[in-house]
Amino acid sequence: MPILNYKPQGVCSREMIIEYEDGIVKDAKVIGGCHGNLQGICSLIKGMKIEDVIARLDGIKCGYKPTSCPDQLAQALKTIK
Repeated sequence: MPILNYKPQGVCSREMIIEYEDGIVKDAKVIGGCHGNLQGICSLIKGMKIEDVIARLDGIKCGYKPTSCPDQLAQALKTIK
């Protein structure tokens, strides 16, 4: 199963580890950031199509920042496509 290690930019999290297969997110973990929220997001995207995750998370902002951890997950997944 392919694994993507992604270094997010402009957010508190330091690394995103995403396992995927056949266009489906199999597992995701985020190191750093708001642990509870990111743990919940990672749980929710398991089993989803990569394109659906991108559609839901792309463009979400965190406060005054131009990006967020969910947006960075979308950016990571875009590198797979």
